[in-house]
Amino acid sequence: MKDQIIETITALFAGADERDWGKVKNALAENVELDYGSMTGNPAGIVPAEGIITAWRGFLPGFDKTHHQLADFYVMQNGSAALVHYYGKADHFIGDELWTVEGTYDTELIETDDKWIVTKHKLNLIKQDGNMDLPAQAAARVSERG
Repeated sequence: MKDQIIETITALFAGADERDWGKVKNALAENVELDYGSMTGNPAGIVPAEGIITAWRGFLPGFDKTHHQLADFYVMQNGSAALVHYYGKADHFIGDELWTVEGTYDTELIETDDKWIVTKHKLNLIKQDGNMDLPAQAAARVSERG
């Protein structure tokens, strides 16, 4: 069971890196409590899965490559609900330039129809490093491509 829970989380990040939005959608509940406030300063909110995909689709393809590395999964499962705490590092590349986000995540999932889906996803930022202008450059590149 714990392997399936971790597989759902890794599929979420792999889908983002691969720009496989179907894989991302398959890992998410219809609505997800999303909290990137430790990085953005914005409050947590309930976001439809399609809204998450639209946001990521409008940003991540602006990088030449992204690579998420996840480790140290601690899974607390109670029946059809799970809370997973883990480490994450995300490298974002444009040319030779790099922007890195490092932190831990607290992700909640539920089991429904024999699969696990993410219902809450929180980043606990440790640090950002590298070229801090890359996120804006990536967004501009996506806008330019239309």
